[in-house]
Amino acid sequence: MTRERFRPRASRLVGGLAGLALLAGAALPLAPASAEDGGQRLPEAAMTAKEGSGLRTATFAGGCFWGVQGVFQHVKGVTNAVSGYAGGTRASARYDEVGTGRTAHAEAVQVTYDPALVRYDELLQIFFSVALDPTEVNRQGPDTGPQYRSALFPADAEQATVAKAYIAQLDGTKVFSKPIATKIESGAFYPAEAYHQDYMTLHPTNSYIAVNDVPKLRDLKALFPERANAQPVLVGRPPA
Repeated sequence: MTRERFRPRASRLVGGLAGLALLAGAALPLAPASAEDGGQRLPEAAMTAKEGSGLRTATFAGGCFWGVQGVFQHVKGVTNAVSGYAGGTRASARYDEVGTGRTAHAEAVQVTYDPALVRYDELLQIFFSVALDPTEVNRQGPDTGPQYRSALFPADAEQATVAKAYIAQLDGTKVFSKPIATKIESGAFYPAEAYHQDYMTLHPTNSYIAVNDVPKLRDLKALFPERANAQPVLVGRPPA
């Protein structure tokens, strides 16, 4: 089952006004959640990324890119987060083709960040805590297929080492009831179509966003208040 652009599927119904209220900064009650549902601040990484100065990029795949982008756009130290495709070829990096599940692409988000403010290992902690269920195989929520797989696309050997170590750390401490399915992969990143960018911010009352993505942003603000920005960094615009 794939997400439809204009009639997104959802696993349960919630009021669209709840999504609008959250994105406007209103407080909402927190529902209990297991680690697999997000809603749990996972342990900090035992291995610290050594990244030096200057902006870095990191690419994360965790199901529908709308929600993953929306989470990272609210993280302090992130200067840009772009929805796109990773793992396949440039020629097939189009939404209609990726949606077939036959391109090797995953929906992904490339994050540009300042390691002086937020390191790669800290981005990993946020990603696994609130952006997805990393124990799912080729799916997230109502979306199924290899294009919705959980994967990390390291930009360099340092990121790959830190990512592998953190996955092993989480598996070793058994914070999830099942093994982590997130894979370390390689491949170029290609930005998605313009209508996919900033989707959570532009469509807060969309039923798919309200059900599947608003809770991720809620968890970011509740579990990582010291790292959450009230306003998102939108594509192509510098942080305020």
